[in-house]
Order: sequence, then C-alpha cells, then structure tokens
Amino acid sequence: MINRFLDPRVLAGIANLELTARTVVEGFISGLHRSPHYGFSQEFAEFRPYVPGDDLRYVDWNVYARTERLYLKKYQGETNTRVTILLDASASMDFARKGVRKIDYARFLAASMAYLAHQQRDAVGLITFNDTVREFIVPSSRQGQWIKVLHGLNRSEAGKRTRTDFAEPFRQFQQHLNKRGLVLVVSDFLAPAAAVLDAIKPLAFRGSDVVMMHVLDPEELNPVLEDSRILIDLETGDEMEVSPEFAEKEYPRRIRAHIEALKEGAQASRISYHLAVSSEPLDEALRRYLAVRQGRM
Repeated sequence: MINRFLDPRVLAGIANLELTARTVVEGFISGLHRSPHYGFSQEFAEFRPYVPGDDLRYVDWNVYARTERLYLKKYQGETNTRVTILLDASASMDFARKGVRKIDYARFLAASMAYLAHQQRDAVGLITFNDTVREFIVPSSRQGQWIKVLHGLNRSEAGKRTRTDFAEPFRQFQQHLNKRGLVLVVSDFLAPAAAVLDAIKPLAFRGSDVVMMHVLDPEELNPVLEDSRILIDLETGDEMEVSPEFAEKEYPRRIRAHIEALKEGAQASRISYHLAVSSEPLDEALRRYLAVRQGRM
C-alpha cells in the first residue's frame, strides 16, 4: 500500500507538484514508522510517533486520516541546514521508455526532498541548469520559499537540443556558495565521468555535504533491440546505427563502467552517490537524503 504512494507512474497522474511531494513524503514517513528498522523516522521530528501524555494539539490529523496512526506535528529542534538542489534540465532528461520521463522523476525527487527540508525549517534553494544556469532561487527559510521552489521546479522543462555542461553552471554556483550546507545534484550524468566529478568535487572540498542522484531510465541500463536501429542523440541530434549485439553486450559494459567511475570517484571525494531508476519507487533516494542529514546532526 505504501509503495503505491511512491510509484512514479502513480505520481505522474497527479497534476499538482505540491500534492505530489506531500503524498510521497507522508507515504514514505508512514512506511518508516511501520518498519521495524525506522531509525531515520526518529530523526525526522516532524512525524514523531505519539506516546501517552503528549499534547494532542500537536497531532497531525491529516497523517492520521491516511494511516490511522498518531504522529506529532512538532519540531524537536532546529537544524539550520542550508539545502540547495541542482536539477539537470538538459535535453537528455526528456527521455522515457519504460518509466516516466527522467525530468519528471527528477522533479518528484527534488520536490520531495525540498518538502522534507521545508518541514525541518531548513533554508531551501534551487538551481536548474543545462548548458548554463537557467534559474537560481537563493536558499531561504522564509515563509513562502517552499512554494517558490515548487514554481521553479514546474518551470524546469528539459530544453530541446541543450547539452549538459557541468563546468560552467557549477562554476557559477560556487560563486554563490558562501555557506556550508547540503547540495543535492539530480541528473542523468550523461557526460564523461571525469568531467562530471571535476565540476562537483569542489563543492565537497569547500565543506558542503554533496549527494549525487543519478537518474536513469531502465532502458538506458538494459536496452533491448530486436533489430538494428538508428538512434538519435537528444542533445546533439547526431545519429548512430546500433545493432542488437551491441545493445546486448557492449553497451551494458560501457554504462556499468560509467556508473562505477562515478561511484568510485564520488566515494574518493566523500560525495554520496545513488543510482535512481525512473521506474522504481522513490523511497531509497529519500533514505539516502535522510542518511546524509542524519550525518550532519
């Protein structure tokens, strides 16, 4: 039942991104509380389970209506974390074959993590980029910031024939990174691993906790071709003929090597890396976000 609220295909049918984020987070937190291993949920004070003697004024009745369990809507303390989400809006993010479009899945993730941060009273900001920075919403914890970030996510459509250029957008971002915090990079990282890591590593060197959310469609991991086809690059328009043998043997080897290079490079720089497949529920990505938050507390 809980997985239904985290299924990207179900979420794609919800037109309102704010409702999507609330649905994901409440379903996720409810799942944590029902699990025998819910250490993360205890850190997330917004949804602390009710115990006899607690003030009923702080019960979240909306959550109770969905789960028939009592949780307190009460903050246990301020974390003062500065959360900045960097969202890739290049043309390749428009791809979908077996799941939702990567850009939609990325928005679901970004909106959910922004909502979690907002519930913790953190300063939340957003940068959308492709070949340059398209939008920059400065992190803030002021009233209305959560909605401002949502509006930015709604505007973040994958640009046609736009490449992902990590160097220039991340150079621009570093100019505004005057405080340590949590940086969440959501992208398909379809660029040479060394170029991606060279752009991202300086963020970690300056003291920020960095999370790389690597969003890929299932077809990009295990393509199936019954006959040879002409494939067109969404970012450049270049064409390439691909045989079933290449798709079955050589391509999977190359994409695995690319993923391992990103993962190993991230670990070497104390960056958290997570592969998020666009057909799968969002819970593992949210667990990774909370794991990094827990490390900051």
